[in-house]
Amino acid sequence: MPQHVAIIMDGNGRWATQRRKHRIEGHRRGKTSVRVIVEMSRKIGIRYLSLYAFSTENWFRPDDEVEALMGLLEHYLVAEQTKMMRYGIRLLSVGDRSRLPVGVRRTLEGVIEATANNQRMTVVLALSYSGRDDIVRMARNLAQQVKAGRCQPQSVDERWVSAHLDTAGVPDPDLLIRTSGEMRVSNFFLWQIAYSELYVTPTLWPDFREKEYLQALLDFQRRRRRFGRTDEQMAGSLAPTLEAGGRKS
Repeated sequence: MPQHVAIIMDGNGRWATQRRKHRIEGHRRGKTSVRVIVEMSRKIGIRYLSLYAFSTENWFRPDDEVEALMGLLEHYLVAEQTKMMRYGIRLLSVGDRSRLPVGVRRTLEGVIEATANNQRMTVVLALSYSGRDDIVRMARNLAQQVKAGRCQPQSVDERWVSAHLDTAGVPDPDLLIRTSGEMRVSNFFLWQIAYSELYVTPTLWPDFREKEYLQALLDFQRRRRRFGRTDEQMAGSLAPTLEAGGRKS
């Protein structure tokens, strides 16, 4: 099983348009899919689940749609906090939180604080998020630290970069799922998905439920993750673990 699953939740608007409904109805239906996937992830032991909920580009959508999305987000956070506490789910967010409406930001920060000590599962909401912006902010931080003499350029490596991105402390995704059939990553986790397995389904997000999620996980289990090595090298590196009673993941 993957330790960390990331999902680009796409297709709410198209789902509504196909049914001659307002786009907001697609987002409402999509909120139910979020509940279903979080609950299923918890039950089957997914430790980290990242959901691309709102990108920086989404701010360019019509004002009424953005306002409705923010309202749905706030309602979801309030409604789910009790369940997060009951099941030991920690909430994190990545992205430019300062752009969120004040009420939404306060609610989000309140749930993050309330669930901070929960350890069974972590849900990461990407809100007002941009992978490029994440890297740019890391680079600015690096430049400031070097200028102040707190960091030497030769000490910067991949581990340093990862530790200064929004996802610091969260392992890179093993599996990236995109719904709606679009073949792009849409500025999501550009650094973090370097070796993620990709799974694209034509299913629109409001229709993505247990069956579709299981299909993605089964497909992942059929993959052979070599990380640039050959099959023979991977078999050799696994042998000591298997002989010691470990499990092949």
